[in-house]
Amino acid sequence: METKYISVDAGHPDEEAMQIAADLIAAGELVAFPTETVYGLGGNALDPTASARIYAAKGRPSDNPLIVHIAEYSDLLRVGKQVPEDAKKLADAFWPGPLTMIVQKSDEVPYATTGGLDTVAVRMPNHAVALELIKRSGCLIAAPSANTSGRPSPTEGAHVREDLSGKIAMILDAGPVGIGIESTIIDLTEDTPMVLRPGYITPAMLSKVLGKEVIIDPGIIAADDTRKPKAPGMKYKHYAPKGNLVLVEGATEAVIAEINRRTSRNRIEGKRTIVIATEETKSRYEADTVLSIGEREDEESIARHLYGILRTCDSLDAQEIYSESFATPKMGQAIMNRLLKAAGHEVIRVSE
Repeated sequence: METKYISVDAGHPDEEAMQIAADLIAAGELVAFPTETVYGLGGNALDPTASARIYAAKGRPSDNPLIVHIAEYSDLLRVGKQVPEDAKKLADAFWPGPLTMIVQKSDEVPYATTGGLDTVAVRMPNHAVALELIKRSGCLIAAPSANTSGRPSPTEGAHVREDLSGKIAMILDAGPVGIGIESTIIDLTEDTPMVLRPGYITPAMLSKVLGKEVIIDPGIIAADDTRKPKAPGMKYKHYAPKGNLVLVEGATEAVIAEINRRTSRNRIEGKRTIVIATEETKSRYEADTVLSIGEREDEESIARHLYGILRTCDSLDAQEIYSESFATPKMGQAIMNRLLKAAGHEVIRVSE
């Protein structure tokens, strides 16, 4: 398959390009497009064949649910059989934006889209290209991240082309995304709302809007592959570079010493090593390559650069990759969730 690759302005996308993309979606084809979080791989969410094509293009396990992207709140009422009042409160506060809500699905949503579940994950993206594509296509769009399953999510159009060129009909490239990690997912089907995937919108922010406790699924940090996933990314290893990624946690001096010790050993063994560090510590490492993810205090920058850095590790043929821990106050849980999954939960904890 020849993949059309068209660049558009993020704020004011070209109408002709958008119509071509919309017509492809309506015809059951797949189109990659930008959102404020990462690039999504879109297909008609209510067409089981389109959903099956998404799974096939990504090499994604079919029990890993897809997120339905909408452009109007009324569409949530269409795909949700039971939509609690909490959903309206959260939509008023955070939509359009990086929040996905899980509700009981209506009969209109095929099980091919929900991974066989009776629930559906829904969000309204905060990106002009994404919203225009949904509206023009006349479809609700199922859209996981536009990458090969398990690889780092795409934050630029070039990342999508690297993974999916020749497998999908079209890529809409609107430049780098703004946030860089996937949306927060909250499950509203239980008595107590539960965050199933951390993101830019934190549990504290959700609790403030709802006026009650929002709990966090314990599987967010734990390595638990035994449960049927209720949300994208819960069960399978994700975001992984090709090299072996290990996280090193502890006091700064001890982390630097441990990584340098391992780097020295790797050099003797002839292994190419890359270290992911911050601006504050990058000069203190002795690896073949040190990649700065940004200043430690700028957690939004860390999140925005994370997947791009993991892909850079691949382009540099890294065999061993060591990363500092980034337990920042607001987005730290979301960042560490992605890193832990990318590392297959391989963590070295060091003390002074």
